[in-house]
Amino acid sequence: MSVRINNKSCNLCGICIDICPGNLLLKKEDKVVIRAPEECWDCAACVKECPTQAIELYLPSEIGGRGATLRAKKEGNERIWACKNPAGEINEYRIKIK
Repeated sequence: MSVRINNKSCNLCGICIDICPGNLLLKKEDKVVIRAPEECWDCAACVKECPTQAIELYLPSEIGGRGATLRAKKEGNERIWACKNPAGEINEYRIKIK
């Protein structure tokens, strides 16, 4: 499992680079890349903090992923998690931020 970065949506703010506890994200030329996807432990810190929703987390097949992805955005005092299944259907889950 790992993350995917949509560099068309990325504004190169660097928040994901600063927040990654594994120091796995870096700027390379004019985009953000993950230097070692196999070392990502799927904490989703970068997904949660990306202000442009440019980062998705692939969900593992062990939890029914098989191509599903997860994104997050902050809206007021809620974090909205959007799970997109392989068929393209999106389910949203709202969680209050403390």
